Amino acid sequence: MISTDRLDSAFLALADPTRRAILTRLAKGEATVMELAKPFAMSQPAISQHLKVLEDAGLVAQRTEGTRRPRRLATAGIDAMDRWLEMLRTALERNYDRLDHVLADMESAPRKKGGKR
Repeated sequence: MISTDRLDSAFLALADPTRRAILTRLAKGEATVMELAKPFAMSQPAISQHLKVLEDAGLVAQRTEGTRRPRRLATAGIDAMDRWLEMLRTALERNYDRLDHVLADMESAPRKKGGKR
């Protein structure tokens, strides 16, 4: 079962375009706060606040490498979102399959006089 709190945090974190841009950058590989701050017109503390939201949502993880603290995408948070979206996709496909069957039955039903079925 997917944690509702975790999903809420993850989708709330993704509502911000700066956080989505940070995730897009991290999809290319690990980066430090300084590296992540470069393309944005905001301070490193502001980027750190965005990273904190992403880390709390389970979308970003940090590791220690001497004095560096590179961030990377976190598999668990992204996998949880993916599983939830897949559940919706599967339900939608089932609904379309049922609709296809109903339409096929209507097409194959004999027509009554006057064009009515």
